[in-house]
Amino acid sequence: MKLQRKITGWLVVGVTFLSAFLIVAAIVLIMSDVILGGKDLISWEFLTGVPTEGMTAGGIFPAIIGTVLLVLIMSIVGVPIGTITAVYLSEYASRKSILTRLVRFAVNTLAGVPSIVFGLFGLGFFIQFVGTGMDNILTGGVELHWGQPNILWASLTMALLTLPVVIVSVEETIRSVPKDLREASLALGATKWQTIYKVVLPNSLNGIFTGTILAVGRGAGEVAPILFTGVAYYLPHLPGSLSDQFMNLGYHVYVMATQSHDVEATLGIQYATTLVLLVLTFTLTFAAMFLRYKIRKRAIH
Repeated sequence: MKLQRKITGWLVVGVTFLSAFLIVAAIVLIMSDVILGGKDLISWEFLTGVPTEGMTAGGIFPAIIGTVLLVLIMSIVGVPIGTITAVYLSEYASRKSILTRLVRFAVNTLAGVPSIVFGLFGLGFFIQFVGTGMDNILTGGVELHWGQPNILWASLTMALLTLPVVIVSVEETIRSVPKDLREASLALGATKWQTIYKVVLPNSLNGIFTGTILAVGRGAGEVAPILFTGVAYYLPHLPGSLSDQFMNLGYHVYVMATQSHDVEATLGIQYATTLVLLVLTFTLTFAAMFLRYKIRKRAIH
């Protein structure tokens, strides 16, 4: 019996270790392949230039800026809405009410919807409905482009895509705040909103930033939702307003790999662009993690 238990324990340890090793090995292999394939093309000219010669040469600066703007606008819109929804679900909503069930059903449904469907929704709702309506209302001799794909509609579409991630992360953190803190705040005469604002939310910053990090990681690499809502095949300039189209690193890799007239000639650009996309995603993620650490450290002291 003891031998059987030892063998079972060894098997459990071996399987868990092998699973963890496979995950690390997969990451190392992917990163190694991308780094080896793209390191020779990484240069200052590549990072600050624009695509040239049918996008078989030049740089990717417009795609870098477009990706950063997309992620920033998406986070500015999506994180507050997701946080407010999580506060409602955890602090105000009755768990047995029909409205609460509908909201949770909507969140779970959004989490399972394919990303391409978000792109089609953004095209139909933001561009053809909201954007066309704005063009019809906001007249005055100025040429408007709200009824066309642009960076604003693409960002709003991405915000919808990442909402479930933010809501679930923030709600779980809010529910982990000790009930005693709420009761102590209410006992001292604070209102429910004051308790949420002064006690619950400061102790939930970890979850808010975690949701932001997850949203940034997903939003930076998604291509399908922005195909119909704002991304451009080629733009030699930066977007000048929210109504302009933009280039994107993920879509640029897709274009190089599938629609270039000479895929082999652009293979190095594909690897280099992928490497830049990974570094940019890691940088944004680490920036959010660093900010979370600083805020948590300040709250402790």
